[in-house]
Amino acid sequence: MFTNLSFWDVAIILIYFGIILWIAQWASRSKSESKGAVDYFLAGKSQGWLVVGASLFASNIGSEIILGVSGAGARGDMPLANFEIIAALVLILLGWVFVPFYLRTGVYTMPEFLEKRYSKACRNYLSIISILAYVITKISLIIFAGALVFETIGVPFWTGAIFTVVATGFYTVLGGLKAVIYTDMLQAFILLAGTIAVTLFGLYHLGGWDGMVQVIEVAAENSGNPPADRFFNLWRPMSDSEYPWTGMLFGAPILGVWYWCTDQYIVQRTLSAKDVNNARKGALFAGYLKLLPVFIFFIPGVIAYALLQQGEISFSMANADQALPAMITSFLPVGLKGIAIAGLLAALMSSLSSAFNSSSTLLTIDFYREKNPNASERDLVRFGQWATIILVIVSLGWIPFMRSLMDGGIFHYLQSVQAYISPPIAAVFLFGLFYKWINARGAIVALWAGFAIGIFRLVTEFLSKEGSLVVSEGSFMAQFLGINFLHFALFLFIICALILMLVSKSGKAQTPESLALVTFQKTGQSNIKGLSKDIILTVVLIILVLIIWYIFSPWGIGG
Repeated sequence: MFTNLSFWDVAIILIYFGIILWIAQWASRSKSESKGAVDYFLAGKSQGWLVVGASLFASNIGSEIILGVSGAGARGDMPLANFEIIAALVLILLGWVFVPFYLRTGVYTMPEFLEKRYSKACRNYLSIISILAYVITKISLIIFAGALVFETIGVPFWTGAIFTVVATGFYTVLGGLKAVIYTDMLQAFILLAGTIAVTLFGLYHLGGWDGMVQVIEVAAENSGNPPADRFFNLWRPMSDSEYPWTGMLFGAPILGVWYWCTDQYIVQRTLSAKDVNNARKGALFAGYLKLLPVFIFFIPGVIAYALLQQGEISFSMANADQALPAMITSFLPVGLKGIAIAGLLAALMSSLSSAFNSSSTLLTIDFYREKNPNASERDLVRFGQWATIILVIVSLGWIPFMRSLMDGGIFHYLQSVQAYISPPIAAVFLFGLFYKWINARGAIVALWAGFAIGIFRLVTEFLSKEGSLVVSEGSFMAQFLGINFLHFALFLFIICALILMLVSKSGKAQTPESLALVTFQKTGQSNIKGLSKDIILTVVLIILVLIIWYIFSPWGIGG
């Protein structure tokens, strides 16, 4: 065990685990007299913007994201980095548009908000879809990626998987969301320190940015490898089969609205804020942090590719997701290697704890409390703890099946799942805030119609690629499956929006009283002066996104 690490690297990793568990214990013991549901599931609704923003970032960045984005860097698939950049813009929507409604209504969960806006049927739909998605995709994929990280440092796959799940589940059960977001804050900074150190050390070794580009250009000339501009261009033609610019610009934001603005996994962090101002600032802070993955996840992948061309590290381009672990274990010096591994483990544990806590919150609030309306605060917390324990056991039981599916290329399918399930949810949330005449019947029809279309695409795509479904060239099915998944997300969003509107127009609108807190209302002049700092932060964030898009474009260094 730890065959690839020195004593000092192991010591740094153990110190990291010790600090995390100590913070979890502190969070669980503080304010112990108020261990009610609000304290356990929403961290007492008392968190400041720094904690909220760091938790948003750390919850999103798991080992599977780091390995996937750095692997894309090694392959020269820079358009994938657009998902991170677009997230910064979507977080502006979260802070300015969605968060005020969530905090105003005092909801614990996103399905609960959907019930307040529409109906119980809409709430049940979102609860079931969310829990299934967490267990089958998020949790299992995070565990799998984390176990692969452990394998790179000499820890057997199952040992690493079980240890990580049990340790993360322990502090999640112990302290609830408060333990999760405080450990997230520390883990966010550990992650940033580790990945920034890897990036700077790698660039220094290659002779800076120009040295790295020169290595890539020489490799392209000698062996016909991808040209250097492929590694630094965010935009590809509309005809590109994988990441067309039209799909990235119009399809990816739909996935972003679902994930960042309506998914319990993410939004629960903003619900813990002490007020709307701190929630909004936290979302904006997370938006700034989301600009960093381009430089600290993607660029290290490019550095790893350059080091591979020089023969200094070894990994297979057929499995480029191993680029960063290979760079860490065989290239970094003693001490820095331990910090980098601690950063990967921080990403893994923060994402996993967030998934555990969000799932247990949905199970407790949307199912247990609904069936037991007279349950005490203590009963709710106890059920939430047991729900987390059950999720830990189910997740471990899912790993063997997940591992066998991964051998068949299921990771690509799991990425596509977001494009197939998110459009109807995004449409129902987004249009429901702006248009009062959108009603419950329109919402539930749009949700189930979108779900049916999306699942049909997912299943037929899977069967086609597995060879179980023969598709004739030029047929309707071939054209249907040939639609890029990001373009498909856009089309499905438009279809769901049309269904939502047409069905709603054919029925009666809900009463104005029931919509008072869940739709935009005409109000007096707002206090712009009090929001001036947030407005400036928002404008600066938008400008930074545009600058990055220009730099990594055909007109910048990607040209």
